[in-house]
Amino acid sequence: MSYLTIHKSIFEKYFSFLIKLDINSKRHLIKVLNKSIMENKKKKSDLRPLFGAWVDNRDSDAIIKDIRDSRVEKSDNIAL
Repeated sequence: MSYLTIHKSIFEKYFSFLIKLDINSKRHLIKVLNKSIMENKKKKSDLRPLFGAWVDNRDSDAIIKDIRDSRVEKSDNIAL
């Protein structure tokens, strides 16, 4: 999840709008913002799914051997 960072002047414009809210709306806003902060603290970033991390329990030599064995030479594809 990416986060939005706002400049102080933009924040002040938002705040000038929010300050006009009634007390119940302000409480609700505080509750929602607090919940979002707590949820962000709990989440741990796992980037492996984003980058196609290799999941395999074989050692590197076995993986390399499988890759090399699966290669096809151009001469193997030519029909005689």
